[in-house]
Amino acid sequence: MNRCAWCKSNSLLQEYHDKEWGVPVHDDKRHYEFLILEAAQAGLSWLTVLKRRQGYKKAFANYDWNKVAKYDSKKIKQLIKNPDIIRNRLKIESAIHNAKEFQKVREEFGNFDKYLWNFVQNKTINNSVRTMKDLPAKTPLSDDVSKDLKRRGFKFVGSTVIYAHLQAVGIINDHENTCFRKKPVSRSQHAARG
Repeated sequence: MNRCAWCKSNSLLQEYHDKEWGVPVHDDKRHYEFLILEAAQAGLSWLTVLKRRQGYKKAFANYDWNKVAKYDSKKIKQLIKNPDIIRNRLKIESAIHNAKEFQKVREEFGNFDKYLWNFVQNKTINNSVRTMKDLPAKTPLSDDVSKDLKRRGFKFVGSTVIYAHLQAVGIINDHENTCFRKKPVSRSQHAARG
C-alpha cells in the first residue's frame, strides 16, 4: 500500500493520513479544531501536535468555540501549565481569541464552513503531486484566506498555517499521485455538506 512520504515514519501519522487528511470537512467543530491544531503546529512537527490531540480536545471544551470564547485569564494560566497541550501562551491566547472571531464569521455566513468553502466555489482543488517536494508551503489561495482571516481579527493564521488547514479539511487534495488515498479523497469531495 503506497502512502504519501510524509506519513511513512510513524503509525500515528499513518492513521491520520489514511482516515482524515484531505477528506472534505463540512463540520464547524472540525474546522475550529484544525484552526487550533494547525496554529499549535507553527514551528513544530505535525506529529508533536497529533500526540497531544486528545489533550487539546479536553483543554478546549471538545472544540466548543462558545465555551472557549469565555475562557478568562485564570483559565489561560491553567492551560499554560497543562502538559497535554503545547504550552505556548501566544498560541493558547490565539485559540481563545479566534473562538470569538469564529463566532462572528458564523453570524455573518451561517457557519464557518460556508465562509471557507466559498473561496473555492465549494470544489476541492486536486493537485498533481509526484513527490512531497512538489508541495508549496503556501499558495495565492492560502494568501487570500490568510489575509481575509487577519482582516477579520484572527491570529496565528499566516499563509503557511492556512495552507496546512486547507489540506487538512480537504479544500486542497495534496495526496501524492501514487498514494492509495488520492482517488478516494478526490471522489469524496462531492459528499453532502453539513
